[in-house]
Amino acid sequence: MALAQRYLWPQMERLIYFVLFPAMLVGTLATADVRQVPVGRLALVLLGAMMLFGLLLWCFRSWLKLTPAAFTSVFQGAVRFNTYVGVAGAAALHGSLGATTAAVAVALMVPVVNVMCVASFVAAGTLGGASVGKSVMALIKNPLILACLAGIGLNLSGVGLPGWSQDTVELLGRAALPLGLVAVGVALRPMALLRIDRGVLATNSVKLVFMPAFVLALTWVLQLDPISRDVALLFAALPTATSAYILARQLGGDAELMAAIITGQTLLAMLTLPFWLRLVS
Repeated sequence: MALAQRYLWPQMERLIYFVLFPAMLVGTLATADVRQVPVGRLALVLLGAMMLFGLLLWCFRSWLKLTPAAFTSVFQGAVRFNTYVGVAGAAALHGSLGATTAAVAVALMVPVVNVMCVASFVAAGTLGGASVGKSVMALIKNPLILACLAGIGLNLSGVGLPGWSQDTVELLGRAALPLGLVAVGVALRPMALLRIDRGVLATNSVKLVFMPAFVLALTWVLQLDPISRDVALLFAALPTATSAYILARQLGGDAELMAAIITGQTLLAMLTLPFWLRLVS
């Protein structure tokens, strides 16, 4: 087990992050009929909620009484989302159209959330000026952002996925979701649950209660169709991304607090996600 933790799982995560999940995004976005998805209203709901609660956290930063490093972990916990669980859940709920809507949601949210999180590290002062350039380059080279851009470009150009490329990309993409869910389980650190403080309670409340409630209200106000509504609610109620731990470790965040938040939210979401989805079913 120790060997798997040291060698197998990290390499599997890299395979998923750099190859399989980008392939799934390219395959879905390149061939999708995005005219079926209300992109503008979906963007308003998801990005509006993410930015609003990110701003509110900054407004209440002094009340939370956290160190700069701890605050960045709380911030990531509130705004990031587990892409693997989101796309798998959308596909399970609504089939191919659910997966397409989820891919559009990912294309909208991934660039914005990454910029927000890196900006939070810069604003909190946890990294030096020399690291800002590295952070920007990491954003530019983010495989999920590049995959979204490639898929959208192929779709808009009308090229799609010609010939054998479609079968190859689809084959790689099919492995992304099951392996991604395995990676989510492997990343959990039960011992981290022992850390419970004001920051953990705040980020869990925002991510699992307040943001889904706000998004659900917005979907009703903007009259989103049932599939788009369900996908928007699903993505708003997702636990934070496991990759947040890596970013916290690299950019001067509180990595142990981040591990506690990831583990706690992932386990709590097993209760809260079904509640929110049943509420609209």
